[in-house]
Amino acid sequence: MIRIKNIKLDINYEEEQLIESIAMKLRTKSKNIRKIEIVKKALDTRKKGQFKYVFTIDIKIDQEHKYLKIKDVEETQVVKYKVEKVRNSGLRPVIIGSGPAGLMSGLILAEAGLQPIIIEMGKDVDSRKKDIEEFWKTGKLNKESNVQFGAGGAGTFSDGKLTTGIKDMRRNKLLNELIYAGAPEDIIYLSKPHVGTDILIDVVRNICEKIVNLGGEIKFETKMIDFSTSEDNEIESITVLNSDSKEVINCTDVILAVGHSSRDTFELLSEKKVDLQAKPFSVGLRIEHLQSDVNTCQYGDVELGSAEYKVSTKIGDRGVYSFCMCPGGLVVASSSEENTVVTNGMSYYMRDAENANSALMVGVLPGDFGGDTNPLAGIELQRQLEAKAFEMGGSNYNAPGQMVKDYLGNKTSEKFGKVTPSYTPGVTSTNLNDLFPSYINESLKVALVDLGKKVKFFADGEAVLTGVESRSSSPVRVIRNDMMQSNIRGIYPCGEGAGYAGGIVSAGIDGIKCAEQVIISIKER
Repeated sequence: MIRIKNIKLDINYEEEQLIESIAMKLRTKSKNIRKIEIVKKALDTRKKGQFKYVFTIDIKIDQEHKYLKIKDVEETQVVKYKVEKVRNSGLRPVIIGSGPAGLMSGLILAEAGLQPIIIEMGKDVDSRKKDIEEFWKTGKLNKESNVQFGAGGAGTFSDGKLTTGIKDMRRNKLLNELIYAGAPEDIIYLSKPHVGTDILIDVVRNICEKIVNLGGEIKFETKMIDFSTSEDNEIESITVLNSDSKEVINCTDVILAVGHSSRDTFELLSEKKVDLQAKPFSVGLRIEHLQSDVNTCQYGDVELGSAEYKVSTKIGDRGVYSFCMCPGGLVVASSSEENTVVTNGMSYYMRDAENANSALMVGVLPGDFGGDTNPLAGIELQRQLEAKAFEMGGSNYNAPGQMVKDYLGNKTSEKFGKVTPSYTPGVTSTNLNDLFPSYINESLKVALVDLGKKVKFFADGEAVLTGVESRSSSPVRVIRNDMMQSNIRGIYPCGEGAGYAGGIVSAGIDGIKCAEQVIISIKER
């Protein structure tokens, strides 16, 4: 098989034109090309009015060696990820958490025949969806079934972005499993693939069913509340709570795939002397613009669906950047603790809502919040901001909100303008300058002005800010060694919550890697 890069076509191309372009590149006839497979498809918008799709294509053709001297043509091999069946004479491996890391590690272990047990304190994805919708409608929060907790993890109720810079054959394993479970087939080759919450719900359900059909077990509404170790500092068992009854599960391998909001678990790990470290993270606000304004800025008058953007700047030594940008999306209530307000962004697959939204985040360092001496200090900063946002919103789970021009002018917005906030249960007009310490406000304000110079629509005075966005990543890292184990042998810190990933794809890949290490350990016993 050979790979051809840099095939360019107009945005309204037809499939026949793609094959013709390949043939022209190879100086051969279209009929000689036996099979084509799109490896990558990206939109090039650098020249306004002359947008192009740029392809990388794998093809099968006779006498492939003849074409290898042509520019942008190279030989390639497709390497498929394989899971070896393993015989286990010991205890079943346990996974804590069913986000992308937990589900992918569970799937690999199930395919290996190891019958993993997944412990998830939240509910299955369909029950979870009902609880979330109830919260958004009425403000009635279920602390263990919400945007942060439950099957699929926090990423299920997001834009479902699958972008990553990781070049790893495990990526294709992950994406192919998502496609098998119902995700669109184009996620395997689009440069900016996404799934959307409406489809992710089905995908998560199907992956859970596959794990169970392969011999795995998922215990929903079950929470790890303790664990025990041997004199040799090895994991021996975990204690879980389910419907007010405790159960002890003996185990020698535990993949700790909790999410970035699993604060009770971090506190338990600290009490049990697991090595933890405060890590940099970010806090900020959601910013909403009219999607039509974003489209005009990015695409002009060309119809290409809902446009995305990604912006960043540096204010002194502190980075400020957009995060989890949701084209045609909603700002959603994402609290997991009572009397707090947390915002996040979400899109459905069609991305056809009126507003675009993104987090505008400011980097904070351990020295900013006492993390140099207390590994859990970042959690306390999050809690303080979330409690303050709850109070400013009216103590009813409304989010505090403000127009950009009034935030910059340090005054409460009397009413909102052309952008209607999408957050439910509701948005209370207030002065967000009162929410943050001065160094965060100063960074956000300078960034808004600076980014508005780079991207015309960004600092629109009637764009809407809502807060607080505090859960973009874990404030804690659970230290692990080269074998992916913590200082307690048999515990494998994994994924975003443990501080080793930053999104669906990187978390899923980390889950696969941890499962591989568990398999190695089992084989060596």
